[in-house]
Amino acid sequence: MQPSPEQSPHHAYPDHWEADVVLRDGGTARIRPITTDDAERLVSFYEQVSDESKYYRFFAPYPRLSAKDVHRFTHHDYVDRVGLAVTVGGEFIATVRYDRIDATGRPASAPADEAEVAFLVQDAHQGRGVASTLLEHIAAVARERGIRRFAAEVLPANTKMIKVFRDAGYTQQRSFEDGSVHLTLDLEPTAESLAVQRAREQRAEAKSVQRLLAPGSVAVIGVGRTPGGVGRTVLRNLLGAGFTGRVHAVNSALDAGQDTIDGVPAHRSLGEIGEPVDLAVVAVPADRVPEAVADCGEHGVQGLVVLSAGYAEWGAEGRERQRELVRQARSYGMRIIGPNAFGVINNSEAVRLNASLAPDRPASGRIGLFTQSGAIGIALLSGLYRRGAGLSTFISAGNRADISGNDFLQYWYEDPDTDVALLYLESLGNPRKFTRLARRTAAVKPVVVVKGARHSGSTPPGHAVPVSRIPDSTVSALMRQAGVIRVDTVTEMVDAGLLLADQPLPAGGRVAILGNSESLGLLTYDVCLAEGLRPRPPIDLTTSATPQDFRDALSAALADGACDAVIVTAIPWVGENGEAESGDGEVLATALHAAAAAGPAKPVAVVHVEIGGLAEALSAATSTVAQPRPATQPFTAAQGTTAAPAAPPSAPQPTAPQPANADAAPGVPPEDAPRRGRIPAYPAAERAVRALAEAVRYAQWRRQAATPGKVPDFLDDTIDPPGAAARIDALLGEDPDPRGRPLGHDEARELLACYGIAVRPTLPAPGPEEAVAAAARLGYPVALKTTAPHLRHRADLGGVRLDLDSEAALRRAYGDLTELLGKPAELRPVVQAMAPRGVDTVVRATIDPAAGAVLSFGLAGAPSELLGDTAHRLVPATDRDAAELIRSIRAAPVLFGWRGAAPVDTAALEELLLRVSRLVDDHPEVVSIALEPVVVAPQGLSVLGASVRLSPPPARNDLGPRRLSNY
Repeated sequence: MQPSPEQSPHHAYPDHWEADVVLRDGGTARIRPITTDDAERLVSFYEQVSDESKYYRFFAPYPRLSAKDVHRFTHHDYVDRVGLAVTVGGEFIATVRYDRIDATGRPASAPADEAEVAFLVQDAHQGRGVASTLLEHIAAVARERGIRRFAAEVLPANTKMIKVFRDAGYTQQRSFEDGSVHLTLDLEPTAESLAVQRAREQRAEAKSVQRLLAPGSVAVIGVGRTPGGVGRTVLRNLLGAGFTGRVHAVNSALDAGQDTIDGVPAHRSLGEIGEPVDLAVVAVPADRVPEAVADCGEHGVQGLVVLSAGYAEWGAEGRERQRELVRQARSYGMRIIGPNAFGVINNSEAVRLNASLAPDRPASGRIGLFTQSGAIGIALLSGLYRRGAGLSTFISAGNRADISGNDFLQYWYEDPDTDVALLYLESLGNPRKFTRLARRTAAVKPVVVVKGARHSGSTPPGHAVPVSRIPDSTVSALMRQAGVIRVDTVTEMVDAGLLLADQPLPAGGRVAILGNSESLGLLTYDVCLAEGLRPRPPIDLTTSATPQDFRDALSAALADGACDAVIVTAIPWVGENGEAESGDGEVLATALHAAAAAGPAKPVAVVHVEIGGLAEALSAATSTVAQPRPATQPFTAAQGTTAAPAAPPSAPQPTAPQPANADAAPGVPPEDAPRRGRIPAYPAAERAVRALAEAVRYAQWRRQAATPGKVPDFLDDTIDPPGAAARIDALLGEDPDPRGRPLGHDEARELLACYGIAVRPTLPAPGPEEAVAAAARLGYPVALKTTAPHLRHRADLGGVRLDLDSEAALRRAYGDLTELLGKPAELRPVVQAMAPRGVDTVVRATIDPAAGAVLSFGLAGAPSELLGDTAHRLVPATDRDAAELIRSIRAAPVLFGWRGAAPVDTAALEELLLRVSRLVDDHPEVVSIALEPVVVAPQGLSVLGASVRLSPPPARNDLGPRRLSNY
């Protein structure tokens, strides 16, 4: 809705202020600027506000708005006077307005940096978090327009509005003047305001999911009159699952007099249903969906599951149809699963919802499963069913035009029925937000992810997401940093999910192996070593072992303080008649269950070969399963056991570092881990060991997450952020090129120096005389290098000459270089002072439009590049991140004294990484930095080359006010 020229002759309508938001009760609303066309809406809105709310707004009885009021409240310049409205169904439910004021409180224009703000919320919508959401958005608008403080006058009796200001988390001052409370809010975001914002976001988005998963009534729109078809299938599945709420069938073409379908009340439209409907399952052709959505919106439906196809997966026309579907649903306050969805399942006994195309509701369990693909969802449901696993909830979101995996992470975070979250994702709609939510959720329960479409080079059909330039290996590293267990296949996801859902977390990587097959035990031993675990020599019970022998051996292994987990291997054993017995798996399962139940809380997994009934018997739930635990209980070690403190990450290490999954100190799993219930069984050793290795790595991450790293403040005295900002502004100029600006050598050196990063000076040497003069300035010994792009990283061609300790040596090297590789104008030679000998490394930081700022580290040279041996962390990096970056590359032993070499100064390297991280975090205009090479010596380091690129900062949708993604 564009304003008229009368309203804003100088300032265009700010459409980027428009936003869809989720409110406290899970419903949606739209926030947008008020325009001159909103006069009637404003008057209608005001008429529905109670006299008390009007009194609180104007401090006097104010029954109606005058024509002057309406004009003033609908005409804004979008700079000094701004009004925003919250709409549902196109009608106003709340407004907020600010007017810039001067020091005396009178209207002012820029450069005054204070504004008076006032809210009005329709009484029927108070308590939904409307005002707090509006405050976030009007504060963001004000900061954009140069306003730094809000002033508000509130009557003491208006406790709701006072609470909105008090709970926002902004720095504020309060005073009592002339019978009202005067509040001043500093609009600069604080750690508290960001925490408040994200906590509200979590509650609202979790509630919006809960409304979809736990409806009191469901209507299926598009139920055929005859058996078959999508709508009829969903109706049958709802009834078959025993849904505890009310069910309605809707078909606009019902026969006269037909009032039931499959025993369910049938209606021609949703409007004929004489009671509220919470969830609607839409199963009509795409061209009839808008009519169905409008019917749902008018009837007050809370959410939609759209099974209909024909949207973005069909091309440009379908994408526009999908955008319009989301806009239409949100305008009525509804959220959508789909379109092109497979459906949702909630196994809670209080709900028993199967609003999906899955014919059978899976067993109840502790696993939450989200998938974007219906076909993968079917495969996962089938695999979990065969393995005896149970689900708390299942969601197949199709094109996930609205509800996404991020929303379900918000829900599962506090869901007491879910202990493990499994997600199959083909795209990440908001990678920054996903990483933040995954890290928080992983701190209390495992998150296992399979990322499909990793190497296709394009977004899957139907998914409108930001394009990421970072390779998949980097995405994987960032997920690991957030505690996400990323696996390659859905089979591995099920394998890991089964272990994590029913077994306690391991305290370390020491594994006992026992069984009745020496060969299978040795194979398991080898796989453990390959996965970075520390297996003990297998215990061979021989092929004559009985179930009692297994029980005794497992009991002994669990009781051993030097064991953190047990893998049992089993093949059909030999009976008294000398024949192999394979059909008595239940007896063995009973023995293993008994030993596990009586022993310490350590994970147990079974590798079996053709033992009939064993897997089924092991997967049967037992009485040893713990009661559901609070989802957000912090990670704690069991009483009497403490993990050994980690060495300070900055301390040089004399030996090669341990791998990322190195063992923790002996101990027992945390109290909040699931107690043993089902024992997972695997048909191959490598599958069991990989699942256990993932559990070991995750448990180690959890221990570290309990005491997170920090961004050290020792840098504050050695950096100059204002000086860097001034240089950046000068370098970008008043009209910066959106494509960015690479800095010259001296420009980069000066900017980096603001953050204490010293780059060794390099002087041009277009001829031998200039080279000699440069060496005289720098001091011998020097290096002579070519900087031509076609010779970069080609040391094999002889473009670098080192340790030139005299003028004669320099002249000879210059002559040899030009004779071998070409004219000086083509080679662009430079002279640089020699650095102390050490290990050549590379430090980089880049801004990815989807993932954000990423810090990377690796050794310099072709081998590291060819093998992809680079580590990555999100910015801002903590001291722990810097230490892990150095130690997590495969070539890390080179830094720590490999084969008798002197260890290098890793403490200096960690400090450099932190300085680069701080620079990029403080100044988003720095979109890339490459320091190459960084020579790390036994004492200190030298940055020999640096390239920096500046660009106008990209939008940060993860730091602004809460909003839903737009499609």
